[in-house]
This record gives sequence, C-alpha cells and structure tokens, in this order.
Amino acid sequence: MAVDSGAPDYEGGGLSRETNWWGAFVIGLAGTILVTGIAPVMVTSLGAAAIPVMILITITGYMLCLLLAELSAMMPERTGGSPTYAYVAYKDKWPRFAKHVNGFTSWAYWLGWFPVAPLNMILASFYISEKFSLSTSGFTPIHTPISYWTLVISIIGILLVFIPAWYGIRLGAMFATVLGLLSMIPLTLLAVLPLFKPSSRDFGNLSGFHQVDGSGFFTNALGHNWLVIYVAFSFLLTWNVIAMEAAACYIGECRDPERDAKIAMNLEGLYGLFIYTMIPISFVIVFGARLADPAFADPKTIFSTFASHIFGTGAGWLDWLISIMLVVALSLSVLNAIMGSARALHQMSIDGEFPRIFSSVNKHGVPGFSMSFNVVCSILLVFTGGAVEIYSLSNVGYLASFIPVLVGYYLLRRYRPDMRRPVRLPEFFKYIALAMAIAYFVIWIYGGLVYTSLPNALLNGSDTRIYFFIGWAILLSYLPLYWYRVKVEDPKHAKEAPPPEAPQMAAGD
Repeated sequence: MAVDSGAPDYEGGGLSRETNWWGAFVIGLAGTILVTGIAPVMVTSLGAAAIPVMILITITGYMLCLLLAELSAMMPERTGGSPTYAYVAYKDKWPRFAKHVNGFTSWAYWLGWFPVAPLNMILASFYISEKFSLSTSGFTPIHTPISYWTLVISIIGILLVFIPAWYGIRLGAMFATVLGLLSMIPLTLLAVLPLFKPSSRDFGNLSGFHQVDGSGFFTNALGHNWLVIYVAFSFLLTWNVIAMEAAACYIGECRDPERDAKIAMNLEGLYGLFIYTMIPISFVIVFGARLADPAFADPKTIFSTFASHIFGTGAGWLDWLISIMLVVALSLSVLNAIMGSARALHQMSIDGEFPRIFSSVNKHGVPGFSMSFNVVCSILLVFTGGAVEIYSLSNVGYLASFIPVLVGYYLLRRYRPDMRRPVRLPEFFKYIALAMAIAYFVIWIYGGLVYTSLPNALLNGSDTRIYFFIGWAILLSYLPLYWYRVKVEDPKHAKEAPPPEAPQMAAGD
C-alpha cells in the first residue's frame, strides 16, 4: 500500500526555520513554569487532597505532549501548535466543517494563551511592588483593586518582553534560554530540597491525602459532593498543568522538525510531570496543617515562606532571590503568551478563516501583526486586575481547543493509518486521545460552571461566572471575524487579483 505523505492536505505557515528542539523546549517551559501560580492555590484550597488531583491531570498533560509529538512530526509545515493539526483530520470526511474546526480551535487556543501575559505580569508586579515598597493603593474597576504601580509595571513588562519576540525565533529562543535556566534551576531545587533536609519535612502530612481542614479525601466540601469539587478545581488546574504543550507551537520553526518534535515534547512533558508533582508535594510535607492558615500560607508569598523555612529566616538575600526567580519565570510565560498563540492566528489566517492581515510576516520571519495584536489585547486585560477573573474567562477557550484535536488524532489513526508518521505511538493511544477528549469536555462545561460559581475569597465572596460568560462571548466572536474574511476580504481579493496568463502557443499550432 502506498504511503500517504499528507503533503497536499494543508498549507504551511511559511515561518523561518531557525531553531531546534532546545529552542522549542525552553520557550515551551513557559507552560511548565505556570506551577508558580497554580501550586500555591491548589494546596491552600484543598490541602494534601490536591496532590492526587494534580498528578492525574498532569499525567494527561504528558499524554497530550506525546500525542502532539506525533502530530507535529506528521505536519512539520504547520505552525501554531496543537490547534492547527485538527484541520487535516476532519477535511476528508467533512471539508466544510473542517474549516470551522480549524478556525474555532485556533481562536479558542488564542483565548487560552494570550491572557497568560497580563496575568503573569500582574503577579510579577506584586513581587516587584513588595520588594521596592511601592504603593498598593489603586482603584476598583470591577471586583479587584488594581494598584497604579501594578498597571505601570505590567504594561512596561509586556512591552519589554515583546522586543525579543519581534526580532525572530532565534533571539526569542536565546532570551527564553536565559529566562528558562534562571527559573528552572531554582524551581527544581525548591522541589527537591526538602528530601535532603529531614528536619524540614514530614511525609506523614501526605497520609490519607486529607483536605485543608483535616477532613478526608472523600469528604464533601463547599456544599458540593467531593467528586464535584475535584472536577471543579480541575477546571482551574487544566489551564496550568497541560500548558507544557506550548513547545509544539515552535516545531514548525525547527530545522529538523521530525527529529526535534520527539525530543522537545518528551522533555517538556517529563519535566512538567516532575515539577507539577514535586512542588505541591514539597509544600504539603513541609507545611502540613499550616496550609489552612491564610496568614501563614498566603498563595502570593508562599514560595518565599517555603524557602525561608528550608534555609532559615535570617537570610534576607533569600527572599530577594526567590522574588527575582519568580519574576523571571513569569516573564518567560509572558514571552510564550505573545509568541505562541500568535502562530495559531497566523496559521488560521493562511488557512482562510481569519482576516488576511494576521498572515503577514515581518522582516525577521515571524508573525509581527499577530504578536502586536496579542500585546494590545494583553494590555487591555491588565485592567481586570486579578488572577481568578483571567483564569475564568481564559480557560473557556484553552481547554476547549484540545477537544477537537484529540478527536482528530483518533480520526487520523482510524481513517488515515498509512499517513507518514516519523513519530508513531502505539495504536492504543487513539483510545487514550478519545478518553482525554471526553474528560476535558466534562471539566470544561460542568467543572467550569461549578468552579466559577464558588464563592472566592479574593473577590470578597463573589463568584466569577460573569467572566466565564465573557470568555464564551470572546470565543463566539470568531464568527463575525470569519464572516468578514469570507464575505468581505475574499471577494475583494478575488476581484483585485490579476487574471492568469494565457498559455503561450508554440509556432505552427
């Protein structure tokens, strides 16, 4: 049987190939480093009960990385990562539907990733303001008080990180390497140091995986069944722990994507599995019941408290070091938020589902307009002012974007088994992909509604359902943008395009 290369099935992104597996890996660390935001929230909300939930969801993140390694090596010309692989899976059986799957997944992915930039710069501004004793007085546009310094630091930070993103993947990868190493090394040390200092930890804190109030793992909480609560917190969790898939956004810019996909995605998944498991475990074995005390275990400062507990409170330099590490780590995630989802917008524009200007490439070979669009949207989102608001609207898109891709993986395995696969997983992975699609769908719809209806301490007991529905409104805004492309731009482009030249007739014909 002839081997199907898949080459005629899609258009490539056309971006410069100037990096390798290391570049994809270090920029993709932006997803792994989101542990700095989620681990403190999970352990202070659920206690040791958060550990099994985090491990289970993180394992699905690693599985996702393996699936994307196969897909990205199959379609190395596609750029933008996960959402751009769905089109090829659906186009043969449902060609008209496939275009909307392609556009929807890319737009949903954009909604999931671009808010990482404002969110992480807001978090970074907290550390910077605290270290330099800047005023925290501000105003309250919706729920969350926003310091004027938070606005200034966040906007300046986003603009500064935009500079290496604009100047191409090579500079972006070099910048990410520096930021990645400066954040990976301290994070890894924090994850393992309690293992080498017996006096600092108690493994008994893990026994029974009790909730933060000391009740059992299977105890109902917050007026809900225990399983409902864990599904609800999985909505928050998935926004973070599956984000290690971000490395796939850059496989199309690797010089040897068929080789680099396997290396980058495996490394990203394994390191993510390690860090998302060990950081919360370390918090629990060191702090134990004190996680229930918000005055002691404040999610915003828990890393500094943790380091002081390990090294001693007398080292003032340590608090500065941890703060610097966290700001560096958060900046790396901002870099990927600007760069990664811009690739998805670029590819969907090339595929015909988004305004043409998003397919433009600057002189450095990167999608300059798409990244500029991300910067503008990120600055606007800074004014919401808080993490829980951004989590709630962003994950409406992020988690949804993987469902068509996972189903698409199953379709490709079933209906195009002979398509060329430089990276090939065992056949049973197609059923793993389907199971993950179902699980993510339940977490996305049911878990999202429950989580955003829970009273949030950071919002004075208010819920975040309004942001959940704002996320839906942004997601549905894909439709008018698609309409503008196909009803306005495409007919105009067809009229302005020069007619094809008539073939030259040979003498004597």
